[in-house]
Amino acid sequence: MADNIDLSSLPPGFYPTYETCSSISQLCPVQATTLGYSPNLGVNMFVAIGFGLFGIITLATGLWKRTWGFSLAVAAGCILECVGYVGRVLLSENAWNGDAFKMQIVAIVLGPTLVCIGLYLTLRHIVISLNPELSRLTPRLYPMFFVPADVSCLVIQAIGGGVAAAAGRDNYDILKHGNRIIMVGIVLQVLVLGAFGGLAGDYLVRVGKVFRQTPEMEGGALWKDGKFRAFLWAMGGAYVALMIRCIYRIAEMAGGWGNHIMQHESSFVVLESFMVLIGCGLLACFAPGFMFPEMSHDQRVKNMGKGRQQGGVDVEMVGAGEKGKESAGPSTSPSDTERRPGTGEGGF
Repeated sequence: MADNIDLSSLPPGFYPTYETCSSISQLCPVQATTLGYSPNLGVNMFVAIGFGLFGIITLATGLWKRTWGFSLAVAAGCILECVGYVGRVLLSENAWNGDAFKMQIVAIVLGPTLVCIGLYLTLRHIVISLNPELSRLTPRLYPMFFVPADVSCLVIQAIGGGVAAAAGRDNYDILKHGNRIIMVGIVLQVLVLGAFGGLAGDYLVRVGKVFRQTPEMEGGALWKDGKFRAFLWAMGGAYVALMIRCIYRIAEMAGGWGNHIMQHESSFVVLESFMVLIGCGLLACFAPGFMFPEMSHDQRVKNMGKGRQQGGVDVEMVGAGEKGKESAGPSTSPSDTERRPGTGEGGF
């Protein structure tokens, strides 16, 4: 809580907490809350509505264009964010609303983690559609690593948020433990985001160089496609916005609950609320179903069937060092002959 509360004016043995206070009063000033302010009603209503709208758009587009994994992850993140900002709207009416405080802690901490999963799922399909031979990893390894890593960050932050939200009047030590757990989850999330950005950037730079030299190479037409390039820029913008948010969260949580950064609403609005809202807006408005249809389920099944007919090589197993294997001709091993072209394959 805030350290600048004048305890001399309070009754002996009384300290304002979410258990001892039910509304703002002389004994329970807003400065004694963890946030130290009543959230701005208009801003938080705007953000809550924005997240709700983007969630609906993303979900509807995903169901229509059958980009299920991406759309479900991003839409779930938007819904969580919407719930969190509804909690802040309630806090604007009563800063001592303990249930609303817990709601916004948990939902706003967890929402961006789900949105990141949507980003991680795109890289696999970008690599497959452009040129898997130029990737340092086989395409299927991208979601196999980054999605579980991101879910681990989600679980850690959920545990920390739950511990922090459950801390009562006499449990400041538990509150600090919850803060530390959340910090671990956010730091890990930054590391995972950084690794993802490094691999994605490395691949796109390599592809760009190759296509400038040999534009007729397979995937060159997609690389020049205006919609696809707009999609890449949107993904890049969302990535930067989410990274800024995560770095801000580390600084915010580092000082403990009720520190001066946490009690500065403008910083929170710009570096948390708007960054995540911009990221979700870019993912909703530049949805892969319209801008990158190769990511849709139907197109993936078609591409896998085409790839196997052209040489029996599963395109998702092709990576760096695999050049030239397609020309070796189809395999006649039992395991390959059982996998018939066009049957499709599960995945994200």
